[in-house]
Amino acid sequence: MLTITVPQRPFDDLNLDPQRPLIYVLKTFSISDLNVLLNISRQLGLPSPNEPLMLKGQVIPRVVCLEGAKTLFGRRVGNEPFLEAFTQLLELHRQDSDLDVQLVPVSLFWGRTPGKDDDTMKAAVLEREDPSWLRKALMILFLGRHNFIQFSNAVSLRYMADEHGTDQSIAHKLARVARVHFRRQRKVMTGPALPNRQTLFHSLLNAENIKRAIEEEAASRQISEAEAKARAIEYMDEIAADYSDSLIRIAERILTWLWNKLYKGINIRGAEHVRQLHHDGHEIVYVPCHRSHMDYLLLSYILYFQGMVPPHIAAGINLNFWPAGPMFRRGGAFFIRRSFNGNKLYTAVFREYLDQLFAKGYSVEYFTEGGRSRTGRLQVPKTGMLAMTVNSVLRGIERPVTLVPVYLGYDHVMEVATYHKELSGKKKEKESVWQVVSAIRKLSNFGQGYVNFGQPINLQNFLTENVADWREQLANEPESKPSWLTPLVNQLATRVMTNINDAAAVSAVTLNSAVLLTAEQNALERSQLEKQLDLYLKLLNDVPYTKYMSVVEGDGQLLVSQGLELKKLVQESDGLGDIVKIDPVHTLSMTYYRNNIIHLLIVPALIANCLTCHKACSRDSVQDTVKEFYPLLEAELFMGIKELTDYVDRLLNKFVDEGLISGEPVYQVKQHKFNMLLLLSGLISETMQRYAIVFNLLASRPAIERAELEAESYLLAQRLGALHGVTAPEFYDKKLYSTLSIRLKDLGYLGKSKAEVIERIRNHSNSLLRSSVRQTIVEAVAAEHLGLRP
Repeated sequence: MLTITVPQRPFDDLNLDPQRPLIYVLKTFSISDLNVLLNISRQLGLPSPNEPLMLKGQVIPRVVCLEGAKTLFGRRVGNEPFLEAFTQLLELHRQDSDLDVQLVPVSLFWGRTPGKDDDTMKAAVLEREDPSWLRKALMILFLGRHNFIQFSNAVSLRYMADEHGTDQSIAHKLARVARVHFRRQRKVMTGPALPNRQTLFHSLLNAENIKRAIEEEAASRQISEAEAKARAIEYMDEIAADYSDSLIRIAERILTWLWNKLYKGINIRGAEHVRQLHHDGHEIVYVPCHRSHMDYLLLSYILYFQGMVPPHIAAGINLNFWPAGPMFRRGGAFFIRRSFNGNKLYTAVFREYLDQLFAKGYSVEYFTEGGRSRTGRLQVPKTGMLAMTVNSVLRGIERPVTLVPVYLGYDHVMEVATYHKELSGKKKEKESVWQVVSAIRKLSNFGQGYVNFGQPINLQNFLTENVADWREQLANEPESKPSWLTPLVNQLATRVMTNINDAAAVSAVTLNSAVLLTAEQNALERSQLEKQLDLYLKLLNDVPYTKYMSVVEGDGQLLVSQGLELKKLVQESDGLGDIVKIDPVHTLSMTYYRNNIIHLLIVPALIANCLTCHKACSRDSVQDTVKEFYPLLEAELFMGIKELTDYVDRLLNKFVDEGLISGEPVYQVKQHKFNMLLLLSGLISETMQRYAIVFNLLASRPAIERAELEAESYLLAQRLGALHGVTAPEFYDKKLYSTLSIRLKDLGYLGKSKAEVIERIRNHSNSLLRSSVRQTIVEAVAAEHLGLRP
């Protein structure tokens, strides 16, 4: 029997103090539960539940149960022992002001079947909430393979005694609080009861919005209402998930094998905060970035093993092919068309279905990017699902609805080679069973996976922050669409993407790619590569971008070894030492991994760019440069640095501490560290080239239209790339130029009114380029302006 522990490191994740006495609190006395707790406590180095606690000469049981065992016949043993034990503990705290016992609630689950609304026979045999000893034996027999034990945050008895007193009424209050806690914990672990699919369809058909949509469909298509209703049912059948707990249990075994086959480990950060949101009754909407088709499986698997219910996932209709489609559907996927195409009936059915998921308490997952990123950067978000989620809140969901951004990262993305073919113009292949078979045949060890949960966004709070009287407005005009809704959803989408990037995971692959892609021939002496990696690790750890990000453990030497082990890098030796370079086969794919984290190092790179291109820089001149370009970087890379000036100051101080530059008032680059700064500045080189193209065009033709600016910038980028060997796919991504032009419009840079500002930024960006690149851009723009383009 395998017992899964949540969390896996209680001392670290729950901040337990090994120096303070600890008592376990269980819901019900059970020999089987106590045996599991005994085994797990030994494995984790926790106090044994069989060892009594000695306090002030008194013997205190290590385990306290809220209620006794439920017999097959007769009444359950009452909670008198619980009240007696807690009264005794509170009295000891009254006598000794230094005493502070930690109460640790422990929940045990034999199986995690949520049950269904019409569940009868199965519930009778495997009663989950309150089983007798016989039913418990049956649960262990049939569901023992899925055994979970969850430790919760400790409650300080010292705090309880100081805040609420030590009389017997406090013991009764503790009992009530503990019962609520265990009830909520079960809800988090198993989720709400699953509806019968036909019952769900019947409920949807009775919704007023769908009734109106059916009537309108019949009138507009000139068909009978029965035909329109049948069409609505077809849409429901196409959309709705058919969640199966049995399939989840089977999938758990298959996916455990798969992850062990593919990855050496999955690194998780921030799951405990999401568990707490579930426990507090929030409706959770997971909004991860989208790197790979593996994302669907990875996040559900991680949530399952972190003691939460896998969400219902919005999947593209392109994935609804046999056999994957039916399996995804029973795993919680509901399918969505790429475009609703003005189909009002389909729209009404989908929206009502989403409302039902929220109303019944099922967590939901969707990808705001719409599709998988082909460049490794976050894409411009699609706002449709976010808008529907906000509308559900506006229609009156009582529980708090919280978006949880999730960063998903991999040392190897299986589809990355396909992405580059698509970017080069090859047509995207339609998903099919043959793609699945082909992928399975190529399975190998892909290093590590990363799942970081970002800062949650409570939608009710977000609405109040931006529209303080939104509830009053809706109460007065419930049928009208607020004028602020669309801009607010756009703002929310940007916040989601920013919070995803805030939680980025830095790995050996992403850091090695960040260094070597800026080196000539993508190669460095091994010692130089290790020193550069050590510098980046210090910058990321000592001046962290956010508290939600994670940085790989180890030093430069270890990171190089990991890159070689994953066969992303190759090492060659000569008489002077070792040279490490990117395997030429992987050069393009390594740009994908660099782009995953480029936003974390882009400001340090911009600072390094200033220091290496200008002979003398003051703190103020560096700050001015960063402030000038940061609004463009912010829009392009979904950055959210709240205290930019302070962040730049701390980076400059770190540069001084690391001996890269001399101190103030004017910074001078230390010559023996010049190449380290030059490599770092290379991270922003291609970005600065694109900015120079755009601002040279704007300075030359102030009245240029936005669409024309995008087209001309793209053409010049192609010319620049061909002449100077730029191979990064995003350099030729038309969407980036579109994002940049929109940001320029927002900043008021399009038009003749800001000609002076445009000229200043043009000169500034030109000064941060290599002379050969600058000359190419200036000459190309001049030829364009004079109509000399061949």
